[in-house]
Amino acid sequence: MGKRVRLTDDSLNSHGSRVLTSGVDVAQYERNPVLLYMHERGKVIGYMKDIEVKDGEITGEPVFDCATELSKQCKKQWEVGSLRMVSIGIDVLELSEKPEHLVAGQTAPTITKSKIFETSIVDIGANDNAIVMRHNGKQITLGRDSENPLPMLSNKPQTTKKQMELKTIALALGLPETADEAAVLSKIGEQNRTVAEVEQLKKDKDALTLAQVTAAVETAIKENRVTADKKEHFINLGKTVGIDTLKATLDAMSPAAKLSHTINPASGSTPSAGQKTYCKLSEVPEDELRKMRSDNPDEYRRLFKAEYGYSCNI
Repeated sequence: MGKRVRLTDDSLNSHGSRVLTSGVDVAQYERNPVLLYMHERGKVIGYMKDIEVKDGEITGEPVFDCATELSKQCKKQWEVGSLRMVSIGIDVLELSEKPEHLVAGQTAPTITKSKIFETSIVDIGANDNAIVMRHNGKQITLGRDSENPLPMLSNKPQTTKKQMELKTIALALGLPETADEAAVLSKIGEQNRTVAEVEQLKKDKDALTLAQVTAAVETAIKENRVTADKKEHFINLGKTVGIDTLKATLDAMSPAAKLSHTINPASGSTPSAGQKTYCKLSEVPEDELRKMRSDNPDEYRRLFKAEYGYSCNI
């Protein structure tokens, strides 16, 4: 009774690659299931029978023809267990770096399509899945100290989508790309607190400015620099231009003249009998208003400012 052996499976090999069992073509090999020694042409020692693809692996039973001394020797050593490793030779037909084809620790692309061209008995392999591959016309021996011409993964080391997103966020936050999730979340928390503090400071500043503007306007009203009905207008002006500019504007406005000064600006005495005086422009009759504008422009300007709170040019 012969020994059934595993020819290959989906596991990671010594060169950081994998051969997908589902993509291995065994049809051609089944037509000529040659068994070599150490993958060397001209050293045929038998054949492989009952090749089976099942459960993610390919198995078979080696048969030694005993036609040569080498075959007889290998058969004897196989029976006693001093030779026990089988390795396949494949042609690489297709490589993939898709995430679904990669596993942890993988450094070279996965061989998703291949074709077996021989099977060998070997003495020492790099692992339990040692194989020989031909890629782009060059043979790759997955044994100890062998060269690996397979390309490396373009994204080495392999990172998941979540890891890439975490790295991007970390760099955007000013953290090193190696920052872990806890560090990123902590930094986000700090920034959220900073934003909240800035917003609160702005609210406090706006409230203080409004209080200062309101106080300045109310003072100007008490000093008769502006009339009470213009309060909202000047408060909105102060919110726009700032407290300093508003104060400068209000300070430049002269207080409205007192009634006693209106009666007699020079001495404050009462007017002579029959003299008619006005406190603001709207009290002057229309016909007298035109005469005052032309004959007494100073009085017209005084009444205009008393009426509207600012001077006019005539």
